[in-house]
Amino acid sequence: MPTSDSTARTTSVLARPFSLGGLTLRNRIVMAPMTRESSPGGVPGADVAEYYARRAAGGAGLIVTEGTYIGHDSAGSSDRVPRFHGEAALAGWSDVAQAVHREGGKIVPQLWHVGMTRAAGAPPVPDAPRVGPSGIAIDGTEPGHSMTGQDIDDVIAAFAAGAAAAEAHGFDGIELHGAHGYLIDQFLWARTNQRSDGYGGDVASRARFATEIVAACRRAVSPEFPIIFRLSQWKMGDFEAKIAESPQELDALLTPLAEAGADAFHCSTRRFWEPEFEGSDLNLAGWAKKVTGKATISVGSVGLDIDFTKALFEGAPVSATDIEPLLDRLERNEFDLVAVGRSMLGDPEWAAKILSGRVDEIKPFDLRVLGSLT
Repeated sequence: MPTSDSTARTTSVLARPFSLGGLTLRNRIVMAPMTRESSPGGVPGADVAEYYARRAAGGAGLIVTEGTYIGHDSAGSSDRVPRFHGEAALAGWSDVAQAVHREGGKIVPQLWHVGMTRAAGAPPVPDAPRVGPSGIAIDGTEPGHSMTGQDIDDVIAAFAAGAAAAEAHGFDGIELHGAHGYLIDQFLWARTNQRSDGYGGDVASRARFATEIVAACRRAVSPEFPIIFRLSQWKMGDFEAKIAESPQELDALLTPLAEAGADAFHCSTRRFWEPEFEGSDLNLAGWAKKVTGKATISVGSVGLDIDFTKALFEGAPVSATDIEPLLDRLERNEFDLVAVGRSMLGDPEWAAKILSGRVDEIKPFDLRVLGSLT
């Protein structure tokens, strides 16, 4: 059972409002994006709106949606992942935003292009090519299409169109998915970006594609409309990968994005408590804030008492209520916001229960919730 002192500390740290661009969040808790594949034909329905609204009612200050495909033929691989283009899909997303707002929450869509991770012949456009900076897959197999200058311009325009649509349909900002080995990250990573033009080579050149996307999105929306950029070192299937080997390289990657108009960096790590570089206990979000001066969101096993892979392979439910190490880092302003993924999937009221000291009521994450919109 939590003591009154620990509850008071949790409330004082996590319940503080936070401003991001022109947006004010009621607390420091963010719902992390998690792919659900529950939108047939790419159109989110009433069940999707209810799913997100439950997390807003459960206390989340900001919700980042699951990844949504931008309007480019090669953007995705599933006709059950929601699109963020087209009249029907955008009408569905407008309903989602309204449902979240009715519960007092804020919401941003995560705009996504999967790049070389796209399966050949996959829907929604089976004959679309697999594209990437150099046509190199994450695992080195099945070479695809190296993007031309026109391809790059088209994708940048599609991201900007998604940003404009988000503002027009009542969202509170956007998040650009630049993590986990998808298209933007493929440009950032030296292994998959072997271009010899201005989009490849040194660290700053590899950041050019991402920087131009941020700048295009900034031009497409109001000045105070927040743009969040999600990044990670690790990739799907390669947990040891790094886009930056040092703080200096991270600075060279992220500072151009900040100057182009990114308001915050959402830094995905597997475990938030692990240091990113030798000689400092700062995690990735801590370093991103240090080198750019921008707001950061930390994510990685918050509320989980064992590695998620243990739950995945052994089926063990996972839950943790000791968040003191997280509070320590927030109190010293290492980062500004904390994103919670599977813990909030397991219990839509996770945020409210943590903030009110009802930690003994928290439902643990169980693999069975992955297959439903609870």
